[in-house]
Amino acid sequence: MVPDVSTGSDTRGLIAYLFGPGRRDEHTDPHIVAAWDLAGAPDPGRDPEATYSQLAKRLDAHVDLRTRELGGRKPSQHVWHCPVRTAPGDRYLTDTEWTEVARRILHATGIAPEGDEKACWWIAVRHADDHIHIMATTVRADGRRPRTHQDGRRAQAECRRIEAEFGLRRLKFGDLTAPRTSTGAERAKAERQGQTVTARQWLRERAYAVAAAVHTEADYFTVLQSLGIKVKTRLGPETGDIIGYSLAAPGDTNAAGEPVWYGGSKLAPDLSINRLRERLPNQKVADHPQNVSDPATPWRHITTVIHASHTVLDSGDDATAQGHLAAFGDALHNIASATTGPHRTELRAAAMAFNRARRSAIRADHQAATALREAARELAYASNQPGGLAIALLFATVHLARAATKWHEQRGHEQQAAAAEEAFRHLQSTYQQAATPVLADLARRAPRATTARRYEQDVRAALPDHADRILTDPNWTALATTLAHAETAGHNPRRLLAEVAAQRELDSAEHPAEVLTWRITAQPNRRTQAARSRNTISETSPTSATPRSSATPADTRPEERRRYR
Repeated sequence: MVPDVSTGSDTRGLIAYLFGPGRRDEHTDPHIVAAWDLAGAPDPGRDPEATYSQLAKRLDAHVDLRTRELGGRKPSQHVWHCPVRTAPGDRYLTDTEWTEVARRILHATGIAPEGDEKACWWIAVRHADDHIHIMATTVRADGRRPRTHQDGRRAQAECRRIEAEFGLRRLKFGDLTAPRTSTGAERAKAERQGQTVTARQWLRERAYAVAAAVHTEADYFTVLQSLGIKVKTRLGPETGDIIGYSLAAPGDTNAAGEPVWYGGSKLAPDLSINRLRERLPNQKVADHPQNVSDPATPWRHITTVIHASHTVLDSGDDATAQGHLAAFGDALHNIASATTGPHRTELRAAAMAFNRARRSAIRADHQAATALREAARELAYASNQPGGLAIALLFATVHLARAATKWHEQRGHEQQAAAAEEAFRHLQSTYQQAATPVLADLARRAPRATTARRYEQDVRAALPDHADRILTDPNWTALATTLAHAETAGHNPRRLLAEVAAQRELDSAEHPAEVLTWRITAQPNRRTQAARSRNTISETSPTSATPRSSATPADTRPEERRRYR
């Protein structure tokens, strides 16, 4: 059951909408199901003699008295409006049940406390099977305004209790950090145009994806415009600095043919200009020549940093942990953008789901998550790296998404926990599809028996407390093959096992050999590194030819933009 509190100043206009045909003739049998005084409230839906103006005049009686007391100045935003809708799949409530719902919400929000004879006057109108509209004028009979502080949150809490008592679908408690939902008009418009999402939703996801990849505020607006999105900035009167912005989707216009604008904060709280500036460094980062010479570096880097974020979630520093969850949201968008093939759709779904889990009422320390956010941006400019390394990254994201779910659950963030769980399911599905054939192939290419026995001894020496579980894990053969590859790449197997095991505890791992396989896969090839280092020294010496130039973010940005199309 979803309440949506808002205020306005046009009593008759709202009444005309509630009892009218609707924007798409969707209203059926509009009528009053409850009111402050059913006998005294004209019902245009049942009484052909009743008019909208008569009902508006009755509701505005206290407002008009207060207006005269104020010397002709009408109280601001005196119309309180709260649609209440049952969740999809719920049974349809009777008029009697909706009456109880309306009275309980009015009591909880302070508009009309039970037994208060001087409370605001109100009506509840039903014009569809699945919802009602509660409308009140917020001047009491004693001339005072009602105490409606946090009325939206109180309405939500009362709806959770009503759901339990009425046997309805139990929705999650919110913390006022959720983005605005699309209006009925926006959904109807998308449906008419054959779109699966509204313009608001489409802009929100594009804004998140672009913000995750760019390095500066200027780049943010430039890339959005390259996608055909219209950008309108608001400048401060004295400094001329940008103090706000709005976006309009391509082809999204109103009846007059003008763009339909959505402010950044109206798309999502953390897309406001001030929240964006907390996350954007607002300066070009230095080029990383090693990223060009070794395309695998960004993938290894972000895998390592994501593993480290587990420790942050366990640290007890909530501000730092929230900062890392916001950065992880950026990473998911860039992982999806950098991935080609059949898994991209599922990864994008994970990133979109996690958008709700990246913020809560806890103020994030974004500076503490700089390493993760910069690693995510590096990936936005990286070439695709198929194979085991990409799967190692997926494996890391699966476990951090699960850790994020538990972190939010422990703090009572129900909506965020549900969003993180949804992202986890998408990531887990992608990982299983990608990893199963690779693990099977590693098992088929097992090392010789003598080599495998040597690795078994290395496991028992390096990880004596976990050796039995590792060696009986169905993925032990795949781990042995991975150790052989690592040894060829210049690693000492015993030392490497100890190093990767120290990244995070193995006690909770259901399949420790699988965990170690992907941690080892993410390690660099030492022989290749040494060879590349020798080549770099040779090429930059005075006797060498012209040094190679490294790619810059500007060189890769056109490719980055194409990813968002």
